[in-house]
Amino acid sequence: MANASATRVARYVSTRVDAYGALAAFLLVLAAFLLPRIAGKPWRDKLYAGAAPIFGGWLPHLGWGTVPAVVIAAAVVRFGPELARRLSWPRLLLTAWATAAAWAFALAMVDGWQRGFAGRLTSGDEYLHEVGGVHDIGAMVRGFSGRILDFQPDSWTTHVSGHPPGALLVFVGLDRIGLGGGAWAGLLCLLAGTSAAAAVPCALRALGSEHRARAAAPFLALMPAAIWIAVSADGLFAGVAAWAVALLAVATRLERGWLLAAVGSGLLFGFTVFLSYGLVLMAVPAAAVLLARSFRPALPALAGALAVVAAFAAAGFWWFTGYHLVVQRYYQGIAHERPYLYWVWGNLAATVCAVGLATAAAGCRVLVELEVLPVRPARDWLSRWRSRVDPAALMAAAGLIAILIADISGLSKAETERIWLPFDVWALAATALLPRHSARFWLVVQAAGALVLNHLILTNW
Repeated sequence: MANASATRVARYVSTRVDAYGALAAFLLVLAAFLLPRIAGKPWRDKLYAGAAPIFGGWLPHLGWGTVPAVVIAAAVVRFGPELARRLSWPRLLLTAWATAAAWAFALAMVDGWQRGFAGRLTSGDEYLHEVGGVHDIGAMVRGFSGRILDFQPDSWTTHVSGHPPGALLVFVGLDRIGLGGGAWAGLLCLLAGTSAAAAVPCALRALGSEHRARAAAPFLALMPAAIWIAVSADGLFAGVAAWAVALLAVATRLERGWLLAAVGSGLLFGFTVFLSYGLVLMAVPAAAVLLARSFRPALPALAGALAVVAAFAAAGFWWFTGYHLVVQRYYQGIAHERPYLYWVWGNLAATVCAVGLATAAAGCRVLVELEVLPVRPARDWLSRWRSRVDPAALMAAAGLIAILIADISGLSKAETERIWLPFDVWALAATALLPRHSARFWLVVQAAGALVLNHLILTNW
């Protein structure tokens, strides 16, 4: 009886701490929404985000995606946790991916086919605006850096200039194989981005915790980040980066074929940093994988990544040159007016909107599950730590560290609900730590938050 009582008390305390974490995150989001309304229009205009901290505008609306989104959310809440425990591994991954894709598409359709999906990547600031002008891919890569800075006759559009040429190459390649236009581009972003719902569990399982991978799957299938995955190239970036990490994790586990997996991971990592400059921070989740299991894949993965760097350099684009020019371009625009003192914490509020209150609720569990390294480590401290550390907590911490570094840098003021999607999917791994008995409750919270945001705000991405 005493043991049962102690268990109940511990469960109550844990649940109460979860609630405090979620409440703190909710208050952060509430403050980020309220402050611009309280501060007045002159200051609010400097934020350049009509629904700050979310980049969009206030527009309560319904759409034909509303009912499907509610049905999908209800189905995941009702059946998700049980199916995650019972399905075979391949079926679980396929189901999580398919559900995440359906959820993202339904949320996009709340805004309508053209406004919510097919037209999102075709605006004057987007990648597809430049696709038609690329007649020679080699010449485009060689001359890419020369068109990054603004106020030139041939300056790239905002999004193309703000990224390395890999992103534009993807959409040019899609157009060259006959899949041009906003609908195909949106579908690519949706499918690639939502594949992270399978990649993250793959990584957690490879790191030695299948039960955590299964616990996280329903939350990844129903992630609020799907609002932005379906309609932005950053969804594509998130998917590529997630599989780079997952392949690296698999390489630490395999006895045969590990070298191929490691090199494949490196190639994906290499291409990832040519999709977005900020994704060099994916080195943090990569380091977490190596620290958790084995450093064996590190050199082959590095070789694969450097091969991509060498290929782009040979084609005429040097990453560091592009990066320094992008920093200049960044401050040629509205970034110099957006106040850092708001966005340094407003960014985090936007991230909460993307990862959901359930992720925040699990924050304390992440800290508890991470084994702190000893001040004077014994000879075998690393092997002992690896045997104790929880992979879900470690990968969630890695995602959060990457977010904090990006935030402090000041190079992402606003729009981080989409820019940080590649880090958000790893932060969502924290939801695997929530108690089984409360999983459905937190899934309801996740779904409700996403639905409210999507129906009150017309997001720009």
